[in-house]
Amino acid sequence: CTCKSWSDLIGSSSFVSTQLHRNVTKHAHVYLLCLHHPHFERQNDNDDPYVVEELQWSLFSNETFEQFSELSHPLGSTDHYGIYGSSNGLVCISDEILNFDSPIHIWNPSVRKFRTPPMGTNNLKFAYVALQFGFHPGVNDYKAVRMIRTNKDTFAVEVYSLRTDSWKMIETIPPWLKCHWQHHTGTFFNGVAYHIIEKGPIFSIMSFDSSSEEFQEFIAPDAICNSLGLCMDVYKEHICLLFRYYGCEDECMQKYDLWVLREKRWKQLCPFVYPWNRCRAMGINIDNELLLQQKDYFKGVADLYLC
Repeated sequence: CTCKSWSDLIGSSSFVSTQLHRNVTKHAHVYLLCLHHPHFERQNDNDDPYVVEELQWSLFSNETFEQFSELSHPLGSTDHYGIYGSSNGLVCISDEILNFDSPIHIWNPSVRKFRTPPMGTNNLKFAYVALQFGFHPGVNDYKAVRMIRTNKDTFAVEVYSLRTDSWKMIETIPPWLKCHWQHHTGTFFNGVAYHIIEKGPIFSIMSFDSSSEEFQEFIAPDAICNSLGLCMDVYKEHICLLFRYYGCEDECMQKYDLWVLREKRWKQLCPFVYPWNRCRAMGINIDNELLLQQKDYFKGVADLYLC
């Protein structure tokens, strides 16, 4: 009797929502997902095209960077795979190089369960594919957004719902996306997929709400003139842009300029200033600290820093 009542309790949607809210509020059980060499050093000659490089995913402490546990593919595959978003302990994985028919798995490493969504309805070949995944609090559902674009400027968007286990093709594409543009990095926040796109000399942010199916475009600040050193993430519950291009006033320091999107306008904040050279922004963690990576290409290792 006790076992059944406890099972009914922890399986209820209200208990799950309360537990997730508690963990998010307290920043509990937060880890970094990292792809790395076994034993953290390259074991083979990187110049040999016939040698397959061994890599693996692991969870690391968000504060100390110590390894917490190794993650193996839920299907036991030894092929390299990419992670395309995580939310509330669920991880979206697929092929390292995406294609229109790449299988997608929604995976919970903690309980070692996964779901494989059905194949999407779009079969555009020779296309660039972008995949994002996350939770939409407005509809209490997990969404995957797949955007496909060909070299003939054909653009298609599909949305997967974990609740219904089905895909939906988005029929209405705004005119400003029916032209030639170049795609850069993206992120997923509160059910909205964001992408940095480049149309000629202009950089802008394309957003797509996976519930309302609405597109929006936000022109990037004039200071952003290059995709190198440009990164997008979430800072204090706002979409932000990080840009490393201009020198720091202190010649001994480096900096990332920071803009946040507030009420559909960009506001520039104080930059992240740090003393390390050759660092690349990996993103911003849940405590609003900038995570930087400094690579040593000769040793095949990298250091992580929090700013």
